[in-house]
Amino acid sequence: MKTFISILAITLLSACSSIVTMDGNTTQVHDLNDLDTDGVIVARERCNDTVMGATIDNYGCGKVTAINERSELKILFPNDSFYIDPMYYEQVEVIASFMSEFPNTQVTIEGHCSKTGSYEHNLALSQNRADAVTSLLAERYSIASDRLTAIGYSYDRPVDESGTDIAHTRNRRVIAEVTGEDTTADMKWHIYTVDEEVK
Repeated sequence: MKTFISILAITLLSACSSIVTMDGNTTQVHDLNDLDTDGVIVARERCNDTVMGATIDNYGCGKVTAINERSELKILFPNDSFYIDPMYYEQVEVIASFMSEFPNTQVTIEGHCSKTGSYEHNLALSQNRADAVTSLLAERYSIASDRLTAIGYSYDRPVDESGTDIAHTRNRRVIAEVTGEDTTADMKWHIYTVDEEVK
């Protein structure tokens, strides 16, 4: 047993004394740079054109979400009118700009009325309000008419049923619902988000 331990000790000591040195240059096998600063090295990168700030997978490819946006246009119509004051054009322009950026989207404009007057009269009025917005999108902002749909709902879908003057004003509204085959980047929050312009 003592002989075995002695042989083992000699073997270990001789192994420690033979240190290997590297006199030549080493070659980097993989590119460890992150050229698009998305946190994924070039060796693993599969998508170089990901939108800055988008949520990405392990290969640097952005995650996308289908477009289905629904928002109320803050257009206040006068009572029994479908005239759009030019002061509200900027809101319609936001929809137009979005649709120009995503050319495979369509928009449905919903017209709504307050519960004053007959149902039939309000049905025609709400349709005229929706038509007024789609006409503005087509004529002023050059959105193709086959991408625009207008629907009037009369007073079937009120947002305020209290019957007050404020309720009537709130119920005279237009909703824009943009949908389509396009997708948008799923954006993530990061420490610099507060410094960026919110769109």
